[in-house]
Amino acid sequence: MRHLGIVAALFPVLIRAQWFEVRNPGIPRTPAGRPDLTAAAPKMPNGKPDLSGLWRPEPNPYRLNLIQNLRDESIVKPQAETVFLKRVADFRRDDPVAHCLPGGPSDMLSGMYRIMQAPEMLGVLYEGGAGRYRQIFLDGRTLPKDPNPTWSGYSIGRWEDDTIVVESTGFNDRTWLDRAGHPHSESLRVTERFRRVDFGHVRYQITYDDPETLTKPLTVALTLDYAPDTEMLETVCNEGETDTARLHAIAEARLTLNPDILAKYSGTYTFREGSTAIAGFMGPTQTVIAVNGQLYLNALPLIPQSETRFDSTGGDAEFFLDKTGSVTHLVLTLTEGQARYDRKP
Repeated sequence: MRHLGIVAALFPVLIRAQWFEVRNPGIPRTPAGRPDLTAAAPKMPNGKPDLSGLWRPEPNPYRLNLIQNLRDESIVKPQAETVFLKRVADFRRDDPVAHCLPGGPSDMLSGMYRIMQAPEMLGVLYEGGAGRYRQIFLDGRTLPKDPNPTWSGYSIGRWEDDTIVVESTGFNDRTWLDRAGHPHSESLRVTERFRRVDFGHVRYQITYDDPETLTKPLTVALTLDYAPDTEMLETVCNEGETDTARLHAIAEARLTLNPDILAKYSGTYTFREGSTAIAGFMGPTQTVIAVNGQLYLNALPLIPQSETRFDSTGGDAEFFLDKTGSVTHLVLTLTEGQARYDRKP
């Protein structure tokens, strides 16, 4: 069985909500009746922007790997890098999300969720996990000084002009920073910034600060897009789950390749055809480099399954050669489909 079957268990594809094309009330519309996502952002009675609504992050690669440039991997402390590489070599078989546990501080970078806003609290409900939620208190309280660690941590927020700044601590260390396997400690502090610029878009920034695993804070910025005329679908991860029992056997199947084989794959690859969803969150360009006998896709280590096919977080990366043995293109296969990237001359 190809490794992709296990990947599907690690990255479940969520069937979207059952209320298709139901016109949600309160959404501004064009004369043709379509949602006008560039209309003005709604306001609370106190004049502050109202972030209430159903949101999904724009396509982005950070849910797979927070670090997109291999040079930036130095932000990870050596002991944390050792843990990361061990998880990669084990095909992330201990990924808590693969075992139907919460994603912790990385949840805001993927999936769909509903924000409900009141003057003294933001509530966040996640589609990707039954019963998961966050409470962000806006009532002036401070973070607990010695919290009992939890999966989602403890969150407080404050207004800076039209931006809500959220600070969170008290995470347990069982979650990962991303699906690739970068670790964090219970000293992790997360700062988020939400600014609703119009009806359909929120500028979102998240910063991870962990003195035990990172040399400096790590920040990611992206846009949250409003999801109009739909609803969330109940998701129960461990209902009928059968694949995690096979993770150990697959992890033992890795190969070791000659560095000369790896070196020929180094180069830049540009999107040509296939899944635009993959191109959206993986990017239109892929950089492959071999360092010390390890092949990387951007900053993501690739684990060989054959001389041409490699495991990457979330799917397969396969290189194709012409009759002369020169590499022509790369195909990424994820649960979203396939995308072909041609190698630049």
